[in-house]
Amino acid sequence: MFTGIIEATGTVSSLRQVGLESWLTISSHKLDLGDVKAGDSVAVNGCCLTVAKLKDNCFSTYVSQETQRSTTFGSLSSGARVNLEKAMLATSRFSGHIVSGHIDGVGTILSIKTEGKSLRVEFELPDDLVRYVAAKGSICIDGTSFTVNTVSGNVFSINVIPHTLKETVVGDYKDGQQVNVEVDLVARYLESLIQKENSAKSDNTSIDIQFLKAHGFQLG
Repeated sequence: MFTGIIEATGTVSSLRQVGLESWLTISSHKLDLGDVKAGDSVAVNGCCLTVAKLKDNCFSTYVSQETQRSTTFGSLSSGARVNLEKAMLATSRFSGHIVSGHIDGVGTILSIKTEGKSLRVEFELPDDLVRYVAAKGSICIDGTSFTVNTVSGNVFSINVIPHTLKETVVGDYKDGQQVNVEVDLVARYLESLIQKENSAKSDNTSIDIQFLKAHGFQLG
């Protein structure tokens, strides 16, 4: 579990194909790896990955086929900067929002505009994701927790303050770039609950007075 508050940025030292998977090595002089061991989770651009090896200021992890399909990792290259966040502790403060580290899909940057000292960034989402996005709700982009400013069709916008620009990879963003997106976990569960409730109602075939009346039976 994560919070969407980026602890540090790192650099892709290497990304090589190993069979149908990839072997990813990240280096970071900012992220404290002193309390990280093999088997622990680290979010890389919002994607929860399991640390396989540690050495000095680097860690390595496998990237599965599913992760490559569902994220922007397929386009990562050596030297690219990435956002990093270690898995939270039970005693951690929730400064962002509940983030699982399970990427829902990929969004595309449509525009980046300066607004005062901040940036206003617009993204386009696929049809199957945009329904989870609400104005003033939460969204996770490349591992960073943001508040949604506006939503119009498949497009939503966020505001990026100077501190976030400095501490994350947002400052590297360009028009047309793709990003990892995780929608609000609460929205996902609400949809699941509603679908199950509607399914249960539609499966209710018990015969009662209302059922008989609805099907043309005259009573009394």
